[in-house]
Amino acid sequence: MNFIKNNLANVLTLGNLFSGCVGAIHLITGDYAVTALCLIFSLVLDFFDGFVARALKANSSLGVQLDSLADMVSFGLLPGLTMFKALEPFGNILAGIHFPFEIKYIGLIITLFSCLRLAIFNIDEEQKYYFKGLNTPSNTVLVFGLYYADQEHQSFGFLFGNAGILILLTFILSWLLISPVKMIAMKFKSMKLKDNYPKLVLVIGALIIVAIFRVAGIPMVVIYYMLVSVIFRKQLTS
Repeated sequence: MNFIKNNLANVLTLGNLFSGCVGAIHLITGDYAVTALCLIFSLVLDFFDGFVARALKANSSLGVQLDSLADMVSFGLLPGLTMFKALEPFGNILAGIHFPFEIKYIGLIITLFSCLRLAIFNIDEEQKYYFKGLNTPSNTVLVFGLYYADQEHQSFGFLFGNAGILILLTFILSWLLISPVKMIAMKFKSMKLKDNYPKLVLVIGALIIVAIFRVAGIPMVVIYYMLVSVIFRKQLTS
């Protein structure tokens, strides 16, 4: 029983990794609905592995390392590949200039900065009740959510029809991943309502956005998350 107790969270983490691998494969082949499902599974498993580890008091150094390695695929490789796919139709042309390489590879910069962010998070002891910079799951939901909504419903044609905007978005998100901007983490210091106003505002607003915009609202929620984090930034560390 001790073996199961000590490793249940790690099994969930490996499930996150497996789901991320499957999602990446289907993203490359153009089966975006399966990738979306895999991303949902990875998000759920990523939440519950930490929850289970804390509930069973089975936190370990191995679990910390496994979590980052799994996240690197599910929330590091996946958004980079998404931007890679988004830039693929433009070939080697940007703003009328022919480059000696295909510009789709610029999208993988997101993967590099996701790796850097995860490494920084592992050694930063301040990020217990808030994040510094955009966390990798939120970044993945934003990037893939935008792409999926456009592929399925042509919701963001203005964005995916312009390589320059996509590359600018790539650099902005890469910076946000390692920025010092404090953002909300869904971890509770206390159950007092006044201590959790930012989280309450975030959850209610997110539900309203998704209810109104449906699939297109999912990436909008991440933008809303960043705005709420900036507005309540002083309360995040108090």
